[in-house]
Amino acid sequence: MTETAMVLFSGGQDSATCLAWALDRFDSVETIGFDYGQRHAVELEVRKTALAALRRDFPTWAIRLGEDHLIDLSVLGQISETALTRGGEIAMQANGLSNTFVPGRNLMFLTFAAALAYRRSAKHLVTGVCETDYSGYPDCRDDTIKALQVALNLGMESRFVIHTPLMWIDKAATWATAKDLGGDALVDIVRRDTHTCYIGDRSVLHSWGYGCGNCLACNLRREGYCQFADADGIDVFP
Repeated sequence: MTETAMVLFSGGQDSATCLAWALDRFDSVETIGFDYGQRHAVELEVRKTALAALRRDFPTWAIRLGEDHLIDLSVLGQISETALTRGGEIAMQANGLSNTFVPGRNLMFLTFAAALAYRRSAKHLVTGVCETDYSGYPDCRDDTIKALQVALNLGMESRFVIHTPLMWIDKAATWATAKDLGGDALVDIVRRDTHTCYIGDRSVLHSWGYGCGNCLACNLRREGYCQFADADGIDVFP
């Protein structure tokens, strides 16, 4: 029986690493991304580059990598008042969450991914949410994902399994996971062909990738890469 996975692939570091993780494990892998009016919409463009690079550099994975789906969820941006959907300065809020938190985002993403997976006969959903090294978003927590898996299976009379390969590791370990899965070639794809910066800045290529170097997402990515590089003996440039 063919085991098919649907990977939530935003075009960022975490989802690219999860995509490699899925390609290493499942017979067939499809990808799904979402246009929700995000400020860093450039991630939707780099998705294409990253997928092409994976097909080019990893022939075995290319055979398994199937259709890519881009879903219009602009309605989410229309009802959100966040720094990721309306612009403005990124800051912490009184509730302890960054104003980059988009309420319901991961819940909607996984629900739409499951609906598509149902039609595509894919039982495995893979997402890059993480509770160890994240921005405090409640929809990234393990309890949230487990509860949603139960709800999706009850509501669709299915047996989906939501995989969260990064749930309990930090960004340094995420870089290390990429190297374990695909060596330096995959690390280089993640560096050059993925996007994490909330501002959407791709003007400068740093050691850790493109980005403004100041936002929360860039800070996490840079600090994780520096720790990974130090352990791996890699030279780091600004």
